[in-house]
Amino acid sequence: MGEDQVIKNLAVTNRLGLHARAAARIAETVARFDCSVVLKKDGVEADGASILSVLTLDAPLGSEVIVQAQGQEASQVVQALGELFDDKFGEGA
Repeated sequence: MGEDQVIKNLAVTNRLGLHARAAARIAETVARFDCSVVLKKDGVEADGASILSVLTLDAPLGSEVIVQAQGQEASQVVQALGELFDDKFGEGA
């Protein structure tokens, strides 16, 4: 009913992986959009809106994370998360 679902694989390219600050940036990004986001890695699923849940993915540098968004702004949140991952969560190198 007008709800889109978007799935995309994203690579963790920042040196420290999905640590607390990166997880916080993910949760902050997800909170800006009207949709639900699940991140998956190695059979583990995490709620993209929860910092602690994202940390359970244990995703170091080089990991592949599947982002699955559902809702009216699914494509926008996946694009924003892709940019966040590409920007290495603002950590530079």
